[in-house]
Amino acid sequence: MSNPPANTSGTTVKDLPDNPSPADDAPANPYAVRNTFGARYKNARLAAAAAAASTRQLAPRDGRWWAGAAIMTISMLLLAFVAHTALFSTAQHHRTQLLAYDELRTTLAKAETPVGQLDLNGDLVEAGTPIALLEIPALGVSEVVAESSTSRVLRSGPGHRRDSVLPGQAGTSVILGRQVTYGGPFGGLDRLAPGDEIHVTTGQGEHTFRVFGLRHAGDPLPEPLAPGQGRLELMTADGLELFPSGVLHVDAQLVSDLQETPTKVLAEPALPDEEREMAGDDGAWYIAFFVLVFFVAAGVGLWWLWTSWGRWHAWLIGVPVLLALGVTCADIVMDALPNLL
Repeated sequence: MSNPPANTSGTTVKDLPDNPSPADDAPANPYAVRNTFGARYKNARLAAAAAAASTRQLAPRDGRWWAGAAIMTISMLLLAFVAHTALFSTAQHHRTQLLAYDELRTTLAKAETPVGQLDLNGDLVEAGTPIALLEIPALGVSEVVAESSTSRVLRSGPGHRRDSVLPGQAGTSVILGRQVTYGGPFGGLDRLAPGDEIHVTTGQGEHTFRVFGLRHAGDPLPEPLAPGQGRLELMTADGLELFPSGVLHVDAQLVSDLQETPTKVLAEPALPDEEREMAGDDGAWYIAFFVLVFFVAAGVGLWWLWTSWGRWHAWLIGVPVLLALGVTCADIVMDALPNLL
């Protein structure tokens, strides 16, 4: 056997690699290596950004996200409550007063206005029926008075307590009204002074009362009425608006002719609790709770829109929905709150 051929470089054939690569035969290209590294780095950054965005949108775990959602939801609820108290409730009161005035004027013209606890059919007068027109010149007040004094009836204006006589009759007639919400028709009663006159028009004509005192919680009661006399008592919340400290009473003596007094069929012990002063509808809390749940869910959805779609999408879609739910919730809560607020 012959020997392997000699190589002038000092190596033999068996020393060479079996499968030589092009890199072994050609020098490395530094530009190709740099471009490959840059592409890999760019792809890695894009993948990381996409993964972070997907994680943030689908499953936000940052505590600040939930804090922001809670603050926004509470803020929108408070804004809706203020909007309802200052704007929507006043508009509702104005509209219902217009309708009640038209109805009262019609029944007065037809001599069908109730003058007692029973209507022409012998049934109890339905709650919310217009029965009188109350005017207080010193305050510029002119309000239609409805029968009953529940929180819902007092949305439309002052309400007559059903266990008392009507104004102008023998005895004390009691009328309740709100202090600030739904137009706040009795918000200025604390500015009345002895000697101011109050005029009330009922199915028995026009009656005039003269104020002789204002009473706050703890003040002594006025002297009992003598037989054949009439009195008017106006009641509203006392103290700061929406934060009452008691009930304000305005006492006025009838100075016009006394009218016939129908027999009472509903006495004070039979008056439902929701028609007494500072009472509310407890059943409204249950309805308000379910509306509030939907409101909270809408608030979380609004914050999700804010973080995933953008603020303009959130404002255009989510804010009107939140305001509508918030006003609805506030409207229901007003039935549960004291009826003189």
